[in-house]
Amino acid sequence: MKVLHVVPSFYPAHVYGGPTQSVYQLCRALAHNNCEVRVLTTDANGPNAVLDVDTTKDVEIASGLSVRYCHRVLDVSVSPTLLHLLASRVRWADVVHLMAVYSFPTIPTLFLCKLLGKPVVWSPRGMLQRWDGTRKPRLKALWEMACRLVAPKRLVLHLTSQQEADESAARFPRAEVAIIPNGVEIPDSVTHSPRQQDLRLVYLGRLDPKKGIENLLHACAKLVAAAKPRFSLVIAGSGERVFERSLSESIRSLGLTDHVQMIGAVHGQAKEALFTAASMVIVPSHTENFGLVVAEALAHGVPVIASKRTPWRAIEEHRCGLWVDNDAASLADAITRMSQMPLEEMGRRGRQWIEQDFSWDERAKEMIRLYEACIQSKASLAAQFTPAA
Repeated sequence: MKVLHVVPSFYPAHVYGGPTQSVYQLCRALAHNNCEVRVLTTDANGPNAVLDVDTTKDVEIASGLSVRYCHRVLDVSVSPTLLHLLASRVRWADVVHLMAVYSFPTIPTLFLCKLLGKPVVWSPRGMLQRWDGTRKPRLKALWEMACRLVAPKRLVLHLTSQQEADESAARFPRAEVAIIPNGVEIPDSVTHSPRQQDLRLVYLGRLDPKKGIENLLHACAKLVAAAKPRFSLVIAGSGERVFERSLSESIRSLGLTDHVQMIGAVHGQAKEALFTAASMVIVPSHTENFGLVVAEALAHGVPVIASKRTPWRAIEEHRCGLWVDNDAASLADAITRMSQMPLEEMGRRGRQWIEQDFSWDERAKEMIRLYEACIQSKASLAAQFTPAA
């Protein structure tokens, strides 16, 4: 099967957070399962940087997986080269998998697939979800209207959780919906530093208002005021400079400089070391379609506190974390309760669950079944593709 992925940015553009990692791992797993995968993308690596990659030809990343990085000239994903190559790549593909929503490649890809009669699987990656702080909602509504006008008849929204489906599917009512969660790369083994008296809290992810980090900082201030439990918090990630500065100022104004450290983005061994040292990972987001960091933490044997705006209710069912409101009082209470729980045991249960239900190989096989159903124009996709446990 020939699969074209069209995505505004691609690995190793880590600045874009979880979606970069999940799309990369999916493409690798598809190639491993005998798909011929081509990725058409840009060299974007944030608003002011590009990747150090060859933009003159396809780059083979693995057997069956090649990437064409096109130089971006404006904004995040505006690339004349990508537009020039798009039609020939769509003709080549049996199915087109489109990533993201409000980006330069989206409307041309939908239109060309309609023109050339190609089925489209579209992964919004949470971009169709809304929260009180959503930026430019009217402009996004106009963009969605344009997408509906040019979308092909055979359009399937790939959503990663029931929560994302509940909040997103109505924006494209004529599209079919398939729910296939992300997978996660599972380390062969995990190690943890000996537990110390102080809790070692970790926030890991993109620094953005929708991630609820300010609420976590206010929760930390409540813990300091109560003088228990003793803790430190590491905030690992990057974002827009204005927001990074506002977080730094909040840390100072809340009197948290002795408790909270911002260390920037971490990858590879530095990320592994962060999980090794963590007592728990906290994900206080206002909205998440999946929340890859939850699965990553559990895969490393680290229990999680996740907000109810993430689709991770099951962490309580599997006894590997708490699923709570993301206001400061609820987060502070959850941290205090978790400090009295058997964290190592919880981490082991979480890792066992992730190993069983979230391997990339199984996710790739589900995605291939979805592609085959799209190509064969099978109906009732929603009945076939339902959330995993």
